[in-house]
This record gives sequence, C-alpha cells and structure tokens, in this order.
Amino acid sequence: MKVLHAAAEVFPLIKTGGLADVVGALPEALIAVGADVRLVLPGLPDILKGVEGQQIVCELGAIFGAGRVTLRLGRLAHNGIAVYVIDAPYLYQRPGNPYLMPGGSEWPDNLQRFGLLGWVAAHLAAGEFDPDWTPDVLHAHDWHAAMACAYVACHPATRAATVFTVHNLAYQGLFDEGDFHLLGLPSRLMVPVGLEFHGQLSFMKAGLKYARRITTVSPTYAQEIATDAFGCGLDGVIRARGTDVSGILNGVDGDIWNPATDLLTAAPYSADRLDGKALCKAALQQELGLNVDAGAPLFAVVSRLTSQKGLDLLLDALPALLDFPAAGGPQLAVLGNGDPALETAFAQAAAVHPGRVAVRLVYDEALAHRMMAGADAILVPSRFEPCGLTQLYALRYGTVPVVRQVGGLADTVVGATQATMLNDQATGFSFGPATPAALAQALHQSVSAYGQPALWRQMMLRGMAQNFSWEAAAAQYMSLYQDTRAASASQARV
Repeated sequence: MKVLHAAAEVFPLIKTGGLADVVGALPEALIAVGADVRLVLPGLPDILKGVEGQQIVCELGAIFGAGRVTLRLGRLAHNGIAVYVIDAPYLYQRPGNPYLMPGGSEWPDNLQRFGLLGWVAAHLAAGEFDPDWTPDVLHAHDWHAAMACAYVACHPATRAATVFTVHNLAYQGLFDEGDFHLLGLPSRLMVPVGLEFHGQLSFMKAGLKYARRITTVSPTYAQEIATDAFGCGLDGVIRARGTDVSGILNGVDGDIWNPATDLLTAAPYSADRLDGKALCKAALQQELGLNVDAGAPLFAVVSRLTSQKGLDLLLDALPALLDFPAAGGPQLAVLGNGDPALETAFAQAAAVHPGRVAVRLVYDEALAHRMMAGADAILVPSRFEPCGLTQLYALRYGTVPVVRQVGGLADTVVGATQATMLNDQATGFSFGPATPAALAQALHQSVSAYGQPALWRQMMLRGMAQNFSWEAAAAQYMSLYQDTRAASASQARV
C-alpha cells in the first residue's frame, strides 16, 4: 500500500497546531504496519532546512503565479521518511506562520500557495511527476491540501483513491470566487453543488465534495459536524456524504510524550515511581514565579488563545477558582498566544494575582512539556474540539484533564461521576454547557478531589494506564485505505 500524505505542516519542522503532530506521527505508524508512505509539503523555509538529501524530481516551470517551481525529493532528518518538497520561493520563502502575515492577516496569495500544493499532490497521484513511485492512496489533510481531491476527481485516468481528513472545520480556506480561474479547474465546479460557498470559493468544500472518503480526528466530532451547531455551514454537505464520513481518533507519539524519558522536564517519573512529578511541579512553580507550594493544586492551560478553546469561559470562572478554599490556594499557569484581547486579559490576571497566576504568551514546545509534567490538572474548556491532543498528553503525564464534553474530549476523558468513580473508570472531570458556571463547578469538583490524595492518585494512575497510541489509529487507516481503493475502482470520476 503506497500512501501519499499532502499537508501544509509537519512536526518538528513547522507547527501551528495538532495537524503538524498528526502528520509527523501517522506516517511512521503506517510504515510500522507495512505501508510505503511519502509526504508532499510546501517548500516553507523550515521545511527546506529540515528535509535532507534533496534531489530534483522535475522542473515544473512558471505556475500558480511563481516564476520557477521545482519538485524535490528528500528525507526527514529525524526519521528518514521520504518527502516531496515543492520549492517555489516566490510563494513559500516567507518567515513565521505559514498562513498569516506578521500583522496577523492572511497572505493575499494563499489561494495560489495552497492551490499549488493540491495540484502537485494530484499530479503525483496520477504518476506524472515521479514514474518510479505512484501512490495507491492520496491522503489530503485539512483545507490547505483539500483542492487535491478536486484535481484528482477531474482526471479520470488517476487511479489513486482519495481520503480527506478534517482537522478543524472552522478553518475553511475561503477565497474570492473571482479568483477561481487561477486554479485551472473546469468552470462546472464553481457552482453551489461544487466549490461555491455563499458567494466564495471554499477549499474545505473541495475535500468534502470530491474525496472518496472523509475522516475526522475523533468519532464524536464526525457526528457533530453533521449538525447545524457544529457544521460551520457545511453540515448539509457532510450529511449528504452519509457513511463516507467517519472518525478515527488521533494518537500520541509515545517516544516524544513519555514522562519516564522526557529530557525536557525537571525529573523523570512513571506510574510505578511518581516522586519525579512532585519535583517537576516545584521546578515549574519556581520557573513561572508561582508560589512553590506542593499543596496548592496547579491548573495549566497549553493552548492557542482563541474563543474556540473556551478560554474566555476560564477568565470568567477564574475568580471562583482562586477563591476556592484549598491548601495554599489553587494556581493557574497559561502557555499560548492568539487573540490579543485574551492575551491582555490573561496578562492582567497574572498582574493582579502574583504568585498564583502565571502567563507566558508564546509558543514554546519545551515549556509545554514542563507544564504537562509539572501541573496537577490540564484545562481544555473548548466550545468545540475535533480531537484535542493536549488532554491525551496530560493523561500520559498523570495530569488530570478538566474538559468540556465535546468532540474528541468526550471520546478520551471519562468524567468523574458517582458511577464512574465507583466503577474505577473516571480519568478526569467534564462539564456540558459552555458557560462559566458549568466550568466553575467542574473546577470546584477537581479541587475537592485534589484534597483527597488517595482519590487523586488513583485518577492519575488510571489516566496513565490509558492507551492512545498511533498503532490503533494506523490499523484503522489501513482498513479505510483498502476500502477506499475498492470503492474508487468501481466508481466513475466527476
């Protein structure tokens, strides 16, 4: 089974969210179960630096507004996976975020930048650029690569089956419909039953309409996006695909996220020897300027600061948390950046509550590991959450999740109730309504449980015993690929 993954980012070269973690880990897991996997990535500066031994596959000339585009083949330095790099300096040689200008607005030529990614992926799937390697399956990730599915659907000779994964439906890749001609696709696609979306061109819709199979990153999210509440205006399109849509839960890279071997933390620990976690907590409190107090329950947030993540709910619930009576008083540590208003509000909270609230408004992968190891609990109060990797990392580190019961959070965290506690099932705390009051109640429940050391330790160990490895996900993807190839062989193209 030859599988080509098309994506805009990959850990550890470039990361803005969980997409990069998935693209960094899933190919290795697929290779472990017998697949022949390659990636195709845009030639962003960090990707060009991180792919070794690049050799020219072919010169593509002047396309998508670029004067020179070269397709190269190399390997990721850390694991040797083969990667096609689209070297188009005019489109990709830009620092920082791959999608946004330094001021925070989108690059005005993102249509060409990511249209090119999909176009190259589709031509690789057709066997045109590299006759020595033609995939059986083209797996496109999120809107950035979704247009590959439309290009393949419009080329009947392409035998590769297409799979499209929705990592976050809220980010759809919307562009002016007047720029559709820049993609070089048939005009019949720019209609409401095709790529048109309320007077705009939607890349996300290309994946939803033209991929042979659609996946999301958790089973519950696959159900949610078919509803008006979570469908972002595309729920009708998703419902129309019926059983073509399924959810496969993301996994965790156990080599990277393992408290027993994590060199980024203050001390190693495991379920058998938890002493190191107390050292990690003290070190984190000292590093962040919090009161060094083993008895103070330390809550952490490691997240993009956006409304989606429900962090405005946390700000409203923060007074209730800090006022809750507990030894030393509850503490909060926040790592992340994003919405300027949320950044300002959290910074003000830290100024008002020195020693009890600490905020670092940056993306810092190493500090994320230290916070995961040092915190007692992780907060993920998302309004919606396709999968969420933060709570999966937290479970491995014995850091108890407090989550809203949506999407992948509902699939991975068993909330503490009288029944789940009696049956030794609870791995965290959850709440339903997206309100500060509901979150405050879950926070109070967790602080109360923290005051019962035996109960808290039991919950920690239960979480650490959970198995969210990529092995199970890889097996499900392989089964999906086989089914998709069979279906693709029997169906006509657009």
